Amino acid sequence: MKALLSLAAGSLPYTDPEPACQLAWQALDIPTWPQLPRRSFLENMYVQFSERFPGVVVANERIYVDRDQDLDPDLERLYVAYLQNDLDYAAISPEYAAGLYRFLASNPGHSSWIKGQVTGPVSWGLVVSDQNRRPVLYDDLLAEALAKHLRLKASWQERELRRLAPQTILFVDEPYMSSFGSAFVALDREPVLALMEEVLAGIEGLKGVHCCGNTDWSLLLSTTIDILSLDAYNYAETLALYPDEVGAFLHRGGMIAWGIVPAGEQAMGETVEGLVERFHAALGLLEAKGFHRDDLLAAALMMPSCGCGSLKVETAERVMALTAGVAKALQERYG
Repeated sequence: MKALLSLAAGSLPYTDPEPACQLAWQALDIPTWPQLPRRSFLENMYVQFSERFPGVVVANERIYVDRDQDLDPDLERLYVAYLQNDLDYAAISPEYAAGLYRFLASNPGHSSWIKGQVTGPVSWGLVVSDQNRRPVLYDDLLAEALAKHLRLKASWQERELRRLAPQTILFVDEPYMSSFGSAFVALDREPVLALMEEVLAGIEGLKGVHCCGNTDWSLLLSTTIDILSLDAYNYAETLALYPDEVGAFLHRGGMIAWGIVPAGEQAMGETVEGLVERFHAALGLLEAKGFHRDDLLAAALMMPSCGCGSLKVETAERVMALTAGVAKALQERYG
């Protein structure tokens, strides 16, 4: 893949999928299908990938797993689908992803790359609880089932996206990895890696992880991802704390998606020129650890710091325009 291409995290604040898809196709080098959480609670990033998970209940704008149900029949169906790699079992319904279905139907055919995203097992498992408000991730049986469930969802999505372009990128979105290692989340490294690797193993194209906060980057860099996506507008200095892990990741061909454009109201006061300088400053933090700028540029992609689903429409459009502008400016500067 060429460096310095633009892509996005996913969510946009539209309720109509048509303008959301138009923006995704027109603004980005690597079009990204839009999640539309304002359109429906079903497009919330945790609900969107919940269909057919054993015991899941979506009601009154709440999602939870009813552990009082007999989950054995649903668990058996999930494991049979997993063992048979039955991707149709994992299909996302149109009412859960209007942006995806409109995206699939509106292909202008100008890109050889397409990007999608799926919520990661750590974040889903911490946000979604059982009927007693115990996070699913702390139930060993459900956590294992969740990783297999999300693996199938990722594989199904990738198959659908390949109708648009031969080369796919799928990000596993893990915002709650920013809580890893804190006193509030009791998670060990090895189980987290196992859950993430289960999902990543279902992705045949390029696979990435997106975390929009500070985290233990050494953990994410030690997975089999091809792309690490981070909020470089706010947390670029934290990545430089792991020079050995970053070096090993780049050496094996990994790329960094620099979320240098703030996905918030700050974007209204930013310029392409200012963000290009901010990107160079972020590179400088790694250059100070011995990295060469040419190597960093050859492994760089450009994107917003996070999704834009909670923003005003005009702010989200500004974020996307800045992302496209920064990528174009860097492409022109470095060829």
